[in-house]
Formats: sequence, C-alpha cells, structure tokens
Amino acid sequence: MDQHFLTPLFEPQSIALFTGPQDAPDEQTPQARALLTYLAEQPFKGRVTPLDVHTTGTLADLAQARADLAIIALPDDEIVPALELAGRIKVGAALVLSAGVSQAKANEMHRVAKRHGFWLLGPNSSGFQRPRQQLNASTLGPLAVQGQLALVSQSGALTASILDWARQTRMGFSTVITLGAHSQVTLADTLDYLAADRHTQGIVVYMEGIANARRFTSALRAAANAKPVVVLKAGRQQAGNVAAQTHSGAIVGSAEVFDAVLRRAGAVRVRSFVELFSAAKCLASRYRPVGPRLAVITNGGGPGVLAADWISELGLKLGVLSEDTRRTLVPLLPHSASLNDLVDLSEDATPEQFRAALEAASKDRAIDGVLVLYSPKFGGDANAVAQQLIELKPRMSKPLVACWLGDASVAAARHALSDAQIPSFRTPEAAVGAFGNIASFYQNQQMLHQTPPPLSDLAAPDVEGARLLIESALADRRTVLTEMESKALLAAFHVPVTQTLLARSPTEAMMIASQIGFPVALKIDSPDIPHKSDVGGVALNVMNATAVRDIYQDMMEAVRAKQPDARINGLTVQAMARKKRGRELYIGVVTDDPFGPVITFGGGGTMIELLNDHAMELPPLNQFLARRLIERSRIVETLKAWRGAPEVDMAALERVLLRVSEMVCELPQLREMDINPIIVDEQGAVAVDARIVIGAAAQTAPGRSGRYGHLAILPYPARFEQKWPLRGGGEYVVRPIHPDDAQMLQEFTKSLSPESRYFRFVSNMAELPASMLSRFTLIDYDREMALCAVAEAEVVGDDGQKHKKQRIVGVSRYITNPDQTSCEFSLVVADAYAGQGLGTRLMLSIMDVAREKGLQEIVGLVLTHNNGMLKLMRSLGFEIKAYPEDPDFRLVTHAL
Repeated sequence: MDQHFLTPLFEPQSIALFTGPQDAPDEQTPQARALLTYLAEQPFKGRVTPLDVHTTGTLADLAQARADLAIIALPDDEIVPALELAGRIKVGAALVLSAGVSQAKANEMHRVAKRHGFWLLGPNSSGFQRPRQQLNASTLGPLAVQGQLALVSQSGALTASILDWARQTRMGFSTVITLGAHSQVTLADTLDYLAADRHTQGIVVYMEGIANARRFTSALRAAANAKPVVVLKAGRQQAGNVAAQTHSGAIVGSAEVFDAVLRRAGAVRVRSFVELFSAAKCLASRYRPVGPRLAVITNGGGPGVLAADWISELGLKLGVLSEDTRRTLVPLLPHSASLNDLVDLSEDATPEQFRAALEAASKDRAIDGVLVLYSPKFGGDANAVAQQLIELKPRMSKPLVACWLGDASVAAARHALSDAQIPSFRTPEAAVGAFGNIASFYQNQQMLHQTPPPLSDLAAPDVEGARLLIESALADRRTVLTEMESKALLAAFHVPVTQTLLARSPTEAMMIASQIGFPVALKIDSPDIPHKSDVGGVALNVMNATAVRDIYQDMMEAVRAKQPDARINGLTVQAMARKKRGRELYIGVVTDDPFGPVITFGGGGTMIELLNDHAMELPPLNQFLARRLIERSRIVETLKAWRGAPEVDMAALERVLLRVSEMVCELPQLREMDINPIIVDEQGAVAVDARIVIGAAAQTAPGRSGRYGHLAILPYPARFEQKWPLRGGGEYVVRPIHPDDAQMLQEFTKSLSPESRYFRFVSNMAELPASMLSRFTLIDYDREMALCAVAEAEVVGDDGQKHKKQRIVGVSRYITNPDQTSCEFSLVVADAYAGQGLGTRLMLSIMDVAREKGLQEIVGLVLTHNNGMLKLMRSLGFEIKAYPEDPDFRLVTHAL
C-alpha cells in the first residue's frame, strides 16, 4: 500500500520473458528480436526468466518463475495465452510489445489482465526504458542516458526520434514510456506514477488524445503540482461543436479549450517538435517557476535586438537592470558598453566582463532570468566565456539560458554548456522561446493554485428558480431558451439585464414601449432563430409609438418570409441601454467534448465572429481567475481610459463573470450561452441580449459523478464544512483543506510530538518538505479528500501580547485506490487535543465524504504499537488484521 500501483511495471525486480523460441530468430516477431537485442546490450540488474507459452510446466516450475513483470513479444494469437500464463505466476504487471492489434483483441487482453489482477501496458506499445535500472523493455533503440527527465508519448516513432536527438545533445532520462493505442495503462496512470517518482524532476508529454477528461485533468494537475510538465499535443485544428447554436459555439475550437485546460492544470503547452526539445533542455536543468522579465547580455547589438523583439512578440518583458546595479557594473565594463535596456557589452568584452555582467544580473531583483548571447569575434574566446557561465551557474537561483551563434567555432563551447546543464541554443529566438516556457509555467502554476468554490461570496442566487425554468423548457421539448427566458435565468443569478417584455401584437408593443420609455429596441422572439440580426429581426433606437407599430408589422412579415418554418412568439420590447461610452463585450459558455463547460470572454456586438476575440477559462472562477480571463482578451486595452471614455467598472465586469461561473457550476443542463452584447462603462455592466442552449443533465462524460460531475475541475467542496464543540468549551471547524493552508499545516506538523509524527509518516522528519507540503494542500477533490480541524488558539505575538490565531489541530485524508471502489485513509491529531473527540469526528467525516463519492471500502495501515489509533479503529467498527507484507503494521478496513 506504500508503493504506487504501477511499481511492478516500472520498477520490477524480476521479469518473465515471452519472446518465442530464442534459438529460432526467424520465428520471432520483429518486436521480440529488437527487445532481445537491446536487453543483451544493456543487461537488466534484476532476474530475467524466459518462458515458453506452449509449455505450461508444473506448479513447482511456475512457482520458480514468479515475477513482478511479464514482457510479451509474440504473434497476436499467442498473446492472450501468454497473459493467462502470466496471471498464473501472479505477475504484478505485463507489457505487450506489438503493433496493429485490433480494439476487440485488445479488450480481450484487458479482460484477462483484470481477471488476474495485474496492470497491462499495451497492446500496440513500443515499451519503456528505465536507465537507472538498466532496463530497456522497448523497441525504441539503445538505452537512454540516465537523467532526471521523464518522457511519456503516445507515439513510438516520435519517441524513438526524441531519444536519438537526446543522445546527440547529451540529455538524460529517468523514464521513457510509450503507451500506444488501446493500452490499459493510460496517460493519466503514467502521469500519476511519475508525479510520485523521486527520480523524476520534470515530465515531457507527447499526446494525441485522451479517453477520460476528468481522470486526465486530475492526474495532470497532481503531476504539475509536483514538478514541471510540458505537453506537445497533436491535432490542433478546430473541431469545436458541430452544430453550434451560439456565437461562442461557432468560434471556439477544441485546441483552444485544451490550452485552457493546461493553464488551469499548471502545465505548459508547446506547439512544435522544436519547442518540445527547447522545453526539455530547460526541464533537464531543473529550473523552477519565475516571472517574465528576461535580461539579455550580449557582445553584439544585432543578436540582442533580435532577442528583444522576440521577447516582445511572446508577451514577455525585457529585464532592465536597476539603477544601483548599473552604477556598480559600469566601471567593470568596456567604455563602449551600453546598459540602457540590453546589457550590450560590445565586441571588446572579455570573459571576465561577461561574468561580471551575469553576476550582477543574477542578483538584481528586477530580473527573473538571464539570456547570454555570444557572437564569435576576432580574438574572442567562446570556450572561456562559456566556462565563466559554467562556474557561476551553481550559485545562481534564476534561470540561465545561452545562445552561442555560429557553428564550427563555438561547437566545443556548446557541448561544455550542455554538459553543465545550461540550456544552449543556436538562435536568439529559440533561446527566448525556451525561457518563455519557463515563464508560462510560473504563470500557470498561479492558476493551478486557485481552488474556487462553486458559489462566490456574492448574494446567493435563486438556483431552484433557475432549475425550474430549465425543467419547464425541457418538458416542452425545447433546447433553446427565448431571450426573455435567457434573461430570467441570468437575473436569477443577479446578472444585470435590460428590462424586456414580450409583445404579441402591434398594439401591445406600443403600450409596452410607452410604459418603458423611448427609445426602445425591438427584437424577434423565436427559439429557432439564433442570430436575429441576420434575418432583419432587430430594430434599435425606435423613437415613438407609430414607429413601433410599423416596425412590428414589417419585421414579422420579413422574418416569416426568410424563415417560414420558425416558431415566432412575437417581439420583445426593451429600453435602449443608455451607455454612450460603453464597450460592447460578450461572455459565453461552450461545452467541449471531452472537457465539459468552458467560459469565454471577448469583444462583442454584431462583429463578434469577425473580431474572433475569445479568451477562455474553465470553471469555477474566482476574482483572480476572472481578472486573468479579462486580461487575456484582445479588447482589454479598450476597457481602460480610452479616447475620452473613462475606465470601465472592472469590478462589475468581474462580478458578471463570477455569476456566469456560478451558473455553469450549478446548472449542468447549460450547454451553450451568449450574453452579447453586455455593455460595460464606468457605472457598471448590463446584459442587453442573451441566448441559452440547454440539454439533459444526465449527459456527463465517463468517469464523472456527483453534483459537479459535468466539470473538468471540481470546485472547492465548501458543503463539507461543519462546526463542532470542543470538550471543555470552545469549538472547531472541520473543512476541506486548500492551498492557503500550507503554512498552518507546516506549523501543525512541527508541533506534533516525535512519536505522533512517526506514527503518521513512519519517518523522523521534523517538518514537511516543500514538495510534500504542496502535495498535501493542493489536492484534486475528485480522487482524494483531506479534512482539517481548525480551532482558535491563544498565541503570544511579537509585541508580547496574546492574540487569537487559527491553527490546524487535526487532519484526516483519503486517496482513492486504483480499483476506484476503495480508498486508503490517514489520520493525525495534535497531541494537545488528544482525547477530545477530534479523531472520531475527523474519521466519521472523511468516511461520509468517501461514502458520498460512491466508494465501498476504506482501508488503512496502522503501526502495530500505535495503540491509541488501533483503539480508535476498534471503537469505529473497523476490522483489524495482520498485514502480510510487513509485520510492523496492521491492516484496518471498514465497509462504507
């Protein structure tokens, strides 16, 4: 239970090998011949036992052949019998090296693996490599050099190319995995494993598709929270919604949605094979997240200007040295050097002057990273300059990238930089792009740490009223709400809307317009006409009753002529939005397959498709995410003071986005939505027009369940918050943990007695490492839960006075097991609060959450001499039994 479920696959101590007759290579598959060749070149450190599928052997023989991993490279008709034999010898995992196996045959193999209880990588996989174990269980070529970067790919051919490139650039790997089509072990499974692998410091992913969006998003978030993840995804062409019924549905493509997913997951997407290599270089150098300010140190003005141009093109910032740094640095540089923007050392710069500039930039707080450009000069020494970078790099806390221009004269310097794990590139653009990946990772990590609840802190919406409205429309077998219904839905969530009334006759329209006050807008009301202006169904600034009557009649006739089959309810009458300097925007919702609802934002009005301005974000949103969504739109600059118009009320715009997020979270029937235009000025925002498409709530993607099963990212589960009294007075709150609790959790861990820490972590560590602290506080509420008990305690402040301070006094946690039916728990309570009922309450609460999730059993490991925990487990009705794998533990289980 303390090992990852894929450990037998990727860290086997023994292997059963099925490759056919080894004395008759002509009868072996190409995969078998390649596998045997590579195994011979680099002998595996563990035990390898060849087996023949045609000779079952005695039970004693099979007992001797027991192995962690079975590797099968046989003809298609012999794979299933080999899997059956692997099951008989009780392997923990199997790898099938094959090509062209059909889905039906693959399903049969999956059934065999499931029946025998082992994990199957393949079929149609090219295998994997683990250089540290000297294990080349692949057909990908010679074993990769050992390193700290993992590569996961859904293409064997591309993986082989990357490994060939890596050998030339001296890049090493901890793990290389190819999944192939129809593999039982998925991309999400491998990400989950690599996130926990202590030998992996960064992950590079090439992917073509996913089967389970929720599972993939969950695993990607967990991995990116632990270490940098870079993704290259094939298939960036627009797919979108085939039958889009709103503007948003028409202009949003699946590739853009995938970008939004990666942003929220904290990973980085690259767009090309070349970018993937650049990002891999930076990951191999173990650079951590940084800001966007890149300083450029150069001995040539031209290359420096090219780098500065590309910095601007990528949305980064040129790092400029502070005045104090410049003043200190000037006496150390040539007289012709310039420090105004670029750090241009001039052609006369010596290696020592490169070092002085780099050292100064690395200490300057106005700089986030440094690019050193070197152009070959007469009398220059490329190797000596490179050596200065190599000597200084270990003392630098900021990313350092290099670009040695040229070829033959700088080849040795490039190799030296690579050996020192300094990313080196041939062009300024490539070097800047590599730093851009690091900066994107920093920005996306900020997105990852946002865990908004489904409902904001604003006034509670009328969720039940909104649901009744939707159910009424669905009962009428309608999937498109009228404008009035759409606005009523928005109003239920407190989105400001223009007053809109339906007129079914010219006379009724005149009466309504007179009551509302002129000027008014008239619009056709039909569930069958998505874009009213396209059929002449909109009239603006109507100034009097006579015009209302005439326009009503003319519009009805014109629309019926253009769309005779459309159902027409009448015309809506609404007051014109009196915002003379207002900006026309749109806020929309689309439902992506497979990631679910996505919120879009951009420039609106009748030219929405032409503007094609659509920043997007996955729900749920908070204020930080709403502001970032606005900032990513092209129209954001017009929202500031612009051409005499004051800056718009950004807070009001953010509130509308938060309200739309609430709608998306609470209304799984919502499929598409346009609020277009929504007019915003310095006084606020108002929705002028809206169109909403709905559908049955049961249409959720595979692997999703529960109240928010339609979302790719689960919101913070605020509904599990509870208040409980403490024995002896006071109270405490039990609630789900979130990233802001990191400092409190660390203080709680430090406050535990050594015995309590050992009982919880089976370790003598005095505090949580940064990686573990992050892992314990930023969790995916879909597959795990952590509840913390928080109480107020008196502490003495720096001023010597006593203050009330919130402190974590207990934590219970579960993680869903790979079988998706059971979970493993942990529990720890502060020593000062022992015996006050916290342990019981935390266990009962975490069991309630697991039960609501649909899990059937909760299990845990308790140290044999942890008498207090064993007593608690007995009182709660847990079954306690021996743990066969380690006599120092007891296995405790409870049916849910």
